[in-house]
Amino acid sequence: MLTRLRNASLVGHERLSMPSSKMKVAIARILQEEGFIRGYKVREDDPAKPVLQLELRYGPNGEPVILGLKRISKPGLRVYVKAKEIPRVVNGLGIAILSTPQGVMVDRACRRANVGGELLCYVW
Repeated sequence: MLTRLRNASLVGHERLSMPSSKMKVAIARILQEEGFIRGYKVREDDPAKPVLQLELRYGPNGEPVILGLKRISKPGLRVYVKAKEIPRVVNGLGIAILSTPQGVMVDRACRRANVGGELLCYVW
């Protein structure tokens, strides 16, 4: 998902489609709340294969809002952090997305709730 989002943003696409999952929808919800994308919706034309559609967001001069994406935790090496060890992305200008026992959350919300989890990615 992150690679598709990065590539579509750099090329200048307005929309992006991909197979849907609960984790992808949770990440899309966070990206919309933080203002990195305009919106998202899950199309279920075929109930066996739902499709997640993202509407990308750009600045007034056409520059992408998402300047960088970095996946941290991978299937071969999962990265877990405690609440006190959650890193700040670009001195607080970016966000870290974590998968916690309370659901997928942004780094600020994790610090407030004093909960850690799997560090999924950085977005700035």
